[in-house]
Amino acid sequence: MIDLNSTAREFHNPPPADAILWRYMDFTKFVSLLETRTLFLARADKLGDPFEGSVPKNNIILRDTLESEFSDEEILKYALVMQQLPRFTLISCWHESSHESEAMWRLYASVNGGIAIKSNFNAFAKSFLTAEQIHIGAIQYVDYDNDQIPEDDLLLPYLHKRQSFKHEQEVRVIIQYLPTGLSRTELRDSIPNLQRSEIDRWPDICDTGIDYEVDLHLLIQEVVVSHFAPDWLLDLVNLVARRYDLDVPINKSHLAESPTW
Repeated sequence: MIDLNSTAREFHNPPPADAILWRYMDFTKFVSLLETRTLFLARADKLGDPFEGSVPKNNIILRDTLESEFSDEEILKYALVMQQLPRFTLISCWHESSHESEAMWRLYASVNGGIAIKSNFNAFAKSFLTAEQIHIGAIQYVDYDNDQIPEDDLLLPYLHKRQSFKHEQEVRVIIQYLPTGLSRTELRDSIPNLQRSEIDRWPDICDTGIDYEVDLHLLIQEVVVSHFAPDWLLDLVNLVARRYDLDVPINKSHLAESPTW
């Protein structure tokens, strides 16, 4: 079972240990995963959702009510820090479901060369070999027009998304490199002393993301080949898996089965 006391992992609203996780990708990314034995975590600002790291409208209303405690300048600097943090927040997104998702195949795997790797949450959480502090948890989907999320932790905006994305049933891994070298709490507390020009000059930590070493024998419990893929791809995936000593079940998608009448 997962060691919830591990210093290298911090869990946020985690799914059950036996929850099934899926990662849909094309064949070339699958081969890259086997070759490098690393998982790519992308910068939050490169994921395609401009709301990554943002907060609902009601959070802004609440900030305006705190003017007696925080000055307008401090509130502005806090917003600037929040706006910069997606550049320093790295994420890998997974789909939690007990069964395949036809929609996820279409969204995240190529039409003719789609691959899905299947894991369970316990093995998935243990598979990361990096010494970096990693955060793992299930996304909570909220109404960004009417709801509010806590702001006592700079990581929380990355564990919430708009309800329009609820179909993703996302569990994500997050590694956050704060530009000042402080902890999340220390950075939040130091915001009144930061200069606005200093915040604007924080250098990027990477161009698009960073690869992190993983134990493939833990991470990959099964490989599923898309129902859209030609039959020969299943043979090729088996061949490639043997070449990289990946001894797991490799199956064609259940969606390829013929109906009965």
